[in-house]
Amino acid sequence: MSVELHRARVWIFDMDDTLYPREQGVMRLVQERINTFMMAAVGLPREEARVLQKQFLNEHGTTLAGLMANYAVDPEAFLTEVHDVPLDSLEPNPDLDAALRRLPGRRFVLTNGARYHAARVLERIGITGAFEGVFAIEDMDLVPKPAPATFRRFLAAHAIEAEEAVFFEDTPRNLAPAKALGMTTVLVGDGHGHEIGDWVDHHTPDLLEFLTETALKEAA
Repeated sequence: MSVELHRARVWIFDMDDTLYPREQGVMRLVQERINTFMMAAVGLPREEARVLQKQFLNEHGTTLAGLMANYAVDPEAFLTEVHDVPLDSLEPNPDLDAALRRLPGRRFVLTNGARYHAARVLERIGITGAFEGVFAIEDMDLVPKPAPATFRRFLAAHAIEAEEAVFFEDTPRNLAPAKALGMTTVLVGDGHGHEIGDWVDHHTPDLLEFLTETALKEAA
């Protein structure tokens, strides 16, 4: 176990494709609704709208941030519409709930998703009670990860010292500002084909396995 994990007393988790496997398909459903919203907002056919959406995601961190920078859109309508997806494919995970609760200290969710979406997902997995709080896109003033100011806002809101925190995330670039602020970083999954740089301290294909091993080492 690294010195950083041994000292950790705050555990911060991205939500989508981090607290549940990407294969369960929730974000695919969200993406489909984003594509539909994009087509209506920008007046382009599906494929062209999809290309523009990817550009917005890369340049602004979220599709919504790109839309707001370039078009007149209602952010509340966007968040409500794109996150209104069925969660039937999302599996309850009592083992994850137990592993989270065994971690020493405070636990938070830091997500670019909407509060409504976060509440539904955490409840469906059965891990709502494992967290002290959820910091969603509305709490970020709609400025998403990886903006450094968003991480600073989160840390200040919960009186967290970055050096005591571990951040888990499936998107490599979102780990870079966390590392720059002093957090220990853990990449969950394969990184979606993006660069995995030296700002990633730990890399695991399986969150539950990583947490279980960490808790056992903490108790040793």
